[in-house]
Amino acid sequence: MRVANKTIYDAVKFNLGNATEAMSRANRVVSSGRRINTLSDDPVGLSRALGLRSSLDGLEQTGRNISFGKSWLTAAESTLSRVQGMISDAKALSVQMATSTTGQSERIAASHTVGNMIEEMASLANAELNGQYLFAGSRTGSTPFGQDGAYSGDDQAFTIKIGKDATVELGSDGDAVYGTIFKSLSDFKTALAANDLAGIQKAMSDMDGNAEHISNTISDVGARLNRLDIRENILEDLKINSKDVLSRVQDADIAEAITDMKAKELAYKAVLSSSSKVMELSLVDYLR
Repeated sequence: MRVANKTIYDAVKFNLGNATEAMSRANRVVSSGRRINTLSDDPVGLSRALGLRSSLDGLEQTGRNISFGKSWLTAAESTLSRVQGMISDAKALSVQMATSTTGQSERIAASHTVGNMIEEMASLANAELNGQYLFAGSRTGSTPFGQDGAYSGDDQAFTIKIGKDATVELGSDGDAVYGTIFKSLSDFKTALAANDLAGIQKAMSDMDGNAEHISNTISDVGARLNRLDIRENILEDLKINSKDVLSRVQDADIAEAITDMKAKELAYKAVLSSSSKVMELSLVDYLR
C-alpha cells in the first residue's frame, strides 16, 4: 500500500517538532540549573517548590524582624546601663549631702546638679533608634518624656513577630521604667533646695530601690536578647534545611543534565538529517 506524501511530511514535521522541543527543554535545564522550569516539567514538584519558596520568604522576613529586635534591645540595654550609672551618681551625692558637715549652701548648689541629672535622665528616656523611641510603649513615633519627666507615651508594649505564633516585646512602657526614678530625683532636688535632711536621707533609700529596679529591667532586656539569639539560631537551621529540600526538589544534576542535552542534540541532528532526505523525495525518485 502506497503511503501518501502528505502523511510522510506530517510524520517528519511531528518528529522534528518533538526533537526540537526535547532539545530546547534540555537546554533550559542546563542554562537555569533547574529541572523544573515550567508547570509541565513536574506539576507536583512545582507546587511543592512554590510552597517551599513561600516558607523561605516567611523565614527571611522573620530573620529581618529578629535582626531589628536585637538592634532595638541592644540600644535599650546600653541606654539603661547609662541610667544605672546616673542613679549610682545620685546615690553617691545623696550620701555626701546627708552628712552633718554639709551646709545649706552646698545643698542648694547640689540641687542644681540634680536638676541637670533630671534633664539628662529625660534625654536618656527619650532614646531612639532610627527615629523610633525605645521607651514610648507602642507610640514609638512620638517623644515620650518632657524635660520634667512627664510621660506622654502609653503602657502598650511594642512587639515584633519572631515565629508563626511567637512574639517578643521590644518597646517598653516608659512610665514603668522611669516613673519612680524621675519622682525620686525630683523629691531629692526639692529636699536639697529646702535643706531638708530627712528628705535627703529618704532619697538615699529611694536610690537603692531605683538601682534594683533598673538592674531588674536590664536583666529582663538581656533575657529577651538571649531569646532572640536562640530563635535566630533555630531560624538559620530552618532556612538551611528548607533550602536543601528546595534544591532537591527543583535543582538539576548538572553533569546528568549536560549528558542529557548532548543526547538530545544528537537525536535532533539525526531527525534533521533523515527529515532532509525525506523532504528531497519527488516523483522523479519513484520513476527511476
